Amino acid sequence: MSSTESPDARAVPVVPPTRSSLVNEGEELRTVALPGLTLALRSRRPRRADLPPALFVHGLGGSSQNWSDLMPHLAGDVDGEALDLPGFGDSPPPGDGDYSITAYARAVIRYLDASGRGSVHLFGNSMGGAITTRIAAVRPDLVRTLTLVSPALPELPPRTALPTGLLAMPGAVALFARLTREWTAEQRARDVLALCYGDPARVTPEGFAAVVAEYERRLELPYFREVMARSTRGIVDAYTLGGQHSLWRQAEKVLAPTLLVYGVRDRLVSYRMSRRASKAFRDSRLLTLVEAGHVAMMEDPGAVARAFRELLADTATTSERSAPPRG
Repeated sequence: MSSTESPDARAVPVVPPTRSSLVNEGEELRTVALPGLTLALRSRRPRRADLPPALFVHGLGGSSQNWSDLMPHLAGDVDGEALDLPGFGDSPPPGDGDYSITAYARAVIRYLDASGRGSVHLFGNSMGGAITTRIAAVRPDLVRTLTLVSPALPELPPRTALPTGLLAMPGAVALFARLTREWTAEQRARDVLALCYGDPARVTPEGFAAVVAEYERRLELPYFREVMARSTRGIVDAYTLGGQHSLWRQAEKVLAPTLLVYGVRDRLVSYRMSRRASKAFRDSRLLTLVEAGHVAMMEDPGAVARAFRELLADTATTSERSAPPRG
């Protein structure tokens, strides 16, 4: 996979987190070591080898925990794993210091190739939606279906709460780190939930405490701010690409049946983008959730699971119709 994206890639020590993130009841966390890359993966116990494999990819600032609410709903449908992208969750930063969308897609592809699981049902949220779109376009052999929850595909004019475009300017990464250095874990948790949830009041006290605890853990990581800033720059860089590397051009190349999920209350990705996405992905169906924001798989996991099962049923019916007659 090649690209013209060129954030400040530089070699960095691969330092694992000092302590692990929260592992919910019924989950297990494991790590996979590849040359220059270590990835953490979260799954439900026990694993189901008789079910088709699925892989879940989180967005900017997220982790595999973002899929913990959805995975139990799909436990009878897929053998699912949620991956921590390099530098997020329990995965240390990439050895080459490359935080571009292409580099993240390459990391996921490397894991899928090494796993030997064949093609998977691929899920992506926000930045993870951009990453998985790129994967489905360049490696269709790895993707059975594609489910995108508020995918971070380019929108003009942008509707982000932060001036992320400024992070592409020289020196902006260091400035961003200085400006946010004094933010407490509780402040970060409140800001993120207000930004990502359609109705932050729906977050339980236990859920809020878990988010605060995770931010307390992240703030101990020496690379936390740099990963956030450089990953944001990676999204901005991806948005500026044209030609065959354009995310919208790659969306048009996706062959896998695609489920698009948008929240009407999304403050980061406008649900109006669903119309363009429905046209770009050639075999797509759309779920619009009136009360949801940017993370529908956390806000209404039941609805997302039902829509995915409908996608599975439709895909199975299509396969049966296209199969050659017996005898």
